[in-house]
Amino acid sequence: MKVVIAEKPSVARDIAEVLNITTKKKGYIEGRGCTVTWAFGHLVTLQEPGEYDPALKRWSLDTLPFVPDEFKLALIKNPGGEEQFRVIKLLCEQAEEIVCATDAGREGELIFRYILALCHCEDKPIRRLWLNSLTPDAIQAAFKDLKDGHDYDALYAAARCRSESDWIVGLNATRYYTVRHGQIGGGSDRVLWSIGRVQTPVLAMIVERDDTILQFWPQPFWELTTRYREVVFRYTGQRFEQPEKAQALLEKMSGQPFVITGSAGKESKEQPPQLFDLTTLQREINKQHGLSAADTLAATQNLYEAKLVTYPRTDSRYLSHDLKPRIPKIMEQLKAIRAEQIAPLNLAKLPFTTRIIDDTKVTDHHAIIPTGVRPRSLSANEQLVYEAITTQFIAAFYPVCIKNITTVDGISAKVKFQAKGTQIVEPGWTALFPKKKISQDATDDQALPAFTKGETGTHEPSLREGKTKPPSHFTENTLLGAMEAAGKLVEDDTLREALKERGIGTPATRAAIIETLLRRNYIQREKKQLRGTDMGRCLIALIQDPLLKSPEMTGEWEEKLKQIERSQLDPDAFMDGISGYIRTLIHNGSARRLDPARWGSCPLCGKEVIKGKRAYGCSAWQDGCPFVLEPECKGIALTARQIQTLLQLRILPQPVRIDDEPRILILSTQGLPMDLHLPSAERQKKIEKGDRPAKTPAKKNE
Repeated sequence: MKVVIAEKPSVARDIAEVLNITTKKKGYIEGRGCTVTWAFGHLVTLQEPGEYDPALKRWSLDTLPFVPDEFKLALIKNPGGEEQFRVIKLLCEQAEEIVCATDAGREGELIFRYILALCHCEDKPIRRLWLNSLTPDAIQAAFKDLKDGHDYDALYAAARCRSESDWIVGLNATRYYTVRHGQIGGGSDRVLWSIGRVQTPVLAMIVERDDTILQFWPQPFWELTTRYREVVFRYTGQRFEQPEKAQALLEKMSGQPFVITGSAGKESKEQPPQLFDLTTLQREINKQHGLSAADTLAATQNLYEAKLVTYPRTDSRYLSHDLKPRIPKIMEQLKAIRAEQIAPLNLAKLPFTTRIIDDTKVTDHHAIIPTGVRPRSLSANEQLVYEAITTQFIAAFYPVCIKNITTVDGISAKVKFQAKGTQIVEPGWTALFPKKKISQDATDDQALPAFTKGETGTHEPSLREGKTKPPSHFTENTLLGAMEAAGKLVEDDTLREALKERGIGTPATRAAIIETLLRRNYIQREKKQLRGTDMGRCLIALIQDPLLKSPEMTGEWEEKLKQIERSQLDPDAFMDGISGYIRTLIHNGSARRLDPARWGSCPLCGKEVIKGKRAYGCSAWQDGCPFVLEPECKGIALTARQIQTLLQLRILPQPVRIDDEPRILILSTQGLPMDLHLPSAERQKKIEKGDRPAKTPAKKNE
């Protein structure tokens, strides 16, 4: 008997239908000498420490680090999971051959192999069903081309290393920081500090960005422009940091004519967009519609299971050569819903450029494209995502967009100016996308009339005062981009592609990482922005080990996992490195401790803080440092321990302007990193399960 194990019941039903297997039993479908059964996603997981040794149920520094000599497996506590596992185990024991039909990727392989291991059926012959879509044709083709299951041993090794390394770092670091710093605010309740190999560097990125913005001091500048024939010309020199120089030039031009000294135009070609991988799809949907990465992934997964799009968890934006014959057929099918957009394309001669077809850039899965199956009833999110994937697919085969970029030079009283304008000659692929709204300050895209060299006339010079702006808070769009490029903000497609090997997490896990941080109350959404909470800021302040919160180091670990997938790195070497790292972290005691002999450093200048009669202030006050910290803020009296926490960990106090000068640091009662704002370990567990109030209520008398 052949047993096929799918990841979900819905996929199992699709496979059974294509194979004409129709007899339904409890937990499986059988017929024609074949049985199709299913898991519920991750059915098997790694055992908890207390299952290795009951003494490890108690959290203590004495038992850390704990790294099992051999990891053991256990069933996930899931309603119905234990019963379904018994069905799978019985079928596997009777099977002559077992087919892995879980999702064709790292986590799908892990789900299957863990089930196989817990069934003690690892010695059975195994085959691999590798699917890029769930259409009947794709399923039939994949069954005709079943692979030897052991061809994917390296993929499983990488998946197992990912699972075990997350367990080692997460469990040991979480216990260490919770035991060492669970009572950071001096209260009786202990705070649960959750640490993760991937989630903590992402949190650090968000907190660091928030701090950069909070500490940013806007600097004034002045821009000199003039308006001639309703066109805005900008001064060609640097913008002015002092108004006097700009005012002098403005007065110099007053009453003087404006002369056109020349103009030049050049043709620019903008290439069609590349196809979507999961991360670029999530970024685009978040940017255009504000949908979260998790919601986009869920909608895309639903579209995949409805046979409308290909496999979503891909990091490739390319197609392989063997797909070329299928593309015109898909376009033909899409005419039923996109006839007007597909009409300009010659389906017999589609332009298969290297921006679309490249076998070297397709690993496990190709780019996300529509299958050609006509959609019926879609939810609002599914409709948004399907429209985006379909439009991107059609646009990839459209002509380039041709623009004329014109530059006009002018002068007045020897002061040089320049104006730029863009004219669309051939819209090409841009005709498929709504026009972007142009800011009133954007002068590079203004419509330019015909200018003649030497023409002259009156003009209207003006001086505009502005202020430098801080970087923007992360949105899911920009955070996903930074995660993909190992913490670097990269917009260039080529450079971002080169950094993918070192990205934080994978396309399949990045959305879950963001949702985990939200669920644990370490970050929060403010409209489209993602910002660190007091909990998140406090945790990052406590962690002194730079590697534990380093995007670059996490990116290096992810790169090594990909090397394991390609059989280029020994899995044991990777795990030895992880185990060595966690032992060093705990041995060195790299959690920040409070020094009871001092108050802390001044957040403005870094000098020591001293205690006065009524307040705390900077020891460099005679040198002009204005920092003062009142021990009472909005009716809340701060204890000495809380003052030390604030100043030594430098968690919250941030400079603000009063009367337009940085004079004092103000504390927000909503930002105090104390037990009245940090939930207890018991409360934190409820938060992680989804029981999260808008705000954690303060305790009385605090």
